Amino acid sequence: MQHPDKYKSRRYDTPGRCRAFTDVVYGPISEDKQALYSELNSANRQFDPPAPDLKAFTGELHGHTLLSDGGVDIDFYFQNIRDNAHLDFAALTDHDHGGVGKPTLWHGGEHSKWEQIKRKVREYYDEGTFTTILAYERDSYPFFSNMVLYFRSDDAEMVLDQHPGEFTEAGYRRVLADPDILPVPHDTYSFSAGGDFIRLDNDRIPSLMEIISRGDPAEYMGNPGFCSSSACEGGFYQDALRKGAKIGCIGGSDDHNGKNGLYHEALGYPAMYPGVTGVWAKENSRDAIFDALSAKRTFAYMLGKPEGRMGGRMEIDFRINGHWMGETVQRAEEPDLRIFFDVKADVPLKAVTLVKNCRNYMTFTYERELIFDYTQEQDSDSYYLRVELADGRFGWTSPIWVE
Repeated sequence: MQHPDKYKSRRYDTPGRCRAFTDVVYGPISEDKQALYSELNSANRQFDPPAPDLKAFTGELHGHTLLSDGGVDIDFYFQNIRDNAHLDFAALTDHDHGGVGKPTLWHGGEHSKWEQIKRKVREYYDEGTFTTILAYERDSYPFFSNMVLYFRSDDAEMVLDQHPGEFTEAGYRRVLADPDILPVPHDTYSFSAGGDFIRLDNDRIPSLMEIISRGDPAEYMGNPGFCSSSACEGGFYQDALRKGAKIGCIGGSDDHNGKNGLYHEALGYPAMYPGVTGVWAKENSRDAIFDALSAKRTFAYMLGKPEGRMGGRMEIDFRINGHWMGETVQRAEEPDLRIFFDVKADVPLKAVTLVKNCRNYMTFTYERELIFDYTQEQDSDSYYLRVELADGRFGWTSPIWVE
């Protein structure tokens, strides 16, 4: 893409206008159409990044058992996700209060529910096959009401503050500063259980949020597929991104009834599709999955029916100049952005939307494309993908930032 006048006429471009492509179109007469279209395809794909050197894994990062306010025991929880949902990784996130009127997770010392959770996380961990992550859900007022803490270690201690159910600013900042803890709020849009990204300073906004559980896409207010009982400005993905926060997204079903990671038709649309998390990681191990979450190399989506070649999964490859979702690109070093996506799903696509600075920038009805983008709009531009499938499911990526 070397035409001297390209910046005068275009904000964005297609590889189909490169010189190699044009020379084939205007080249010698030939009856070999197959060879010509092969040349055109090669010219069009010459700017694509190499095949991923990472693998896509899908997991369930939010669910509850009888240890707090769920309806199944801890063994059923992990076995169901592993053997029925056939997911790659899982975290159990019981409430730290242990259920109203019941012992807290930390009550009882070495015989506590927390110690039981740690034992089961170790028991069900099968490196390369099924990764378990130690976690729990704590109330975190006033910064958020519902927040899950994920730990790199399988022997971490719970994070207690001056008063159960509350976070002092100092306590919250200690969690944010700890590289081996990932605090992830959910229901951020909700009046009773949400948060307010607009009020928070950017250094108090965590690196990830749960964008979907069941029927509550928290991308922006008015999202299709949203069926929750309240929605408040300030609690949405785009509210945080508009402020310049470096926040990514995960998904988790928040299921309390043993349907974690499972399509549940009786709930109707959209809640029948559970939220799950996709990561791009080196391998299916605890450190590799945690590293991918920490790097925001994540996408979230509504898991479909356990049928077809992908079992209801999506796989979203999104890179800019070879940089993965969650990363920051320095435009001074790479002025012409090469934005690439490749989406795989087992039902037809309805649309893939490239969202730039929280507005719909481009929409496509096919799975794979590379776009040149020539225009810097802000000191830090954010890009992410929204994927919509023909069955009404959605998926989202963590952003890539360009500075």
